Amino acid sequence: MSTKIRLSRHGKKGYAFYHIVVADSRAPRDGRFIEKLGTYNPNTNPATIELNFESAVKWVGVGAQPTDTARSILSKEGVMYRHHLNGGVKKGAFTEEVAEQKFAKWVAEKEAKDAASKAAMDAAKAKTAKERLEAETKVKEAKAAALAAKLAEAAKAAETASAEAEGEVAEEAAGEVAEAAAETEAAAE
Repeated sequence: MSTKIRLSRHGKKGYAFYHIVVADSRAPRDGRFIEKLGTYNPNTNPATIELNFESAVKWVGVGAQPTDTARSILSKEGVMYRHHLNGGVKKGAFTEEVAEQKFAKWVAEKEAKDAASKAAMDAAKAKTAKERLEAETKVKEAKAAALAAKLAEAAKAAETASAEAEGEVAEEAAGEVAEAAAETEAAAE
């Protein structure tokens, strides 16, 4: 029986996540499996991988063949490197303690690299948020200036209209006074 380490798709349409499983190569993709090794969620940034490390190393050690995607996930988590070191120990190239030291060094380097990558991502996210806020502030200030100019123009128009209205009222009043005076003169004659 040929065994494969592969991904089994779960989740809803457009939002898939995967179980990392050991299965018979003849079984369907989402069908029967021998053991579940972990999960892989590509929807998060960075992708979330939960893996039973010891079980994965055991299955690779007994000859389970990972698919291309599963191999890249196992390599990222260090399973393939650990398998390589175990092969060196079996051949007598170095001792188990040396293999542990090499693996610990690799894990430390990987964690430092991941932390630097996450810090760079956070810095880029903060920078874009700051730029977006500055752009919104400029737009808001431009709109406020345009509104202030429009209100000033409306106030000026209202003043001129009221001044014209006062002038018309004064002219009307003067006309009424002149008419009243003419009537009183006509009545006096």
